[in-house]
Amino acid sequence: QVQLVESGGGLVQTGGSLRLSCAASGSILSINDMGWYRQAPGKQRELVARITRGGTTNYADSVKGRFTISRDNAKNTVYLQMNSLKPEDTAVYYCNADALSTRTPWKAYWGQGTQVTVSS
Repeated sequence: QVQLVESGGGLVQTGGSLRLSCAASGSILSINDMGWYRQAPGKQRELVARITRGGTTNYADSVKGRFTISRDNAKNTVYLQMNSLKPEDTAVYYCNADALSTRTPWKAYWGQGTQVTVSS
């Protein structure tokens, strides 16, 4: 199995920055795409950003130019640098990874989520 553990959430003022990290661990053979999603109260979970193993990225229009996704394949870790934060970025942020383990075929895994709150 594969476990994803997020860190870096918190409370920040409008215009501030936060950096989220998500480390994958377990009996990992390979990880393809990794990404960040978020879910605000009363709303559906939505894509924030994704990155392929080779480094190709895509972003939600609402975060383009403000957020940057990156990854360290050697550490099985994905990051989300969030700048110029707005109150509408407030949500629980979830890490996602498509991984192959010694016990399970390719599967999408999710972290437990980390709260990001942007005060106005």
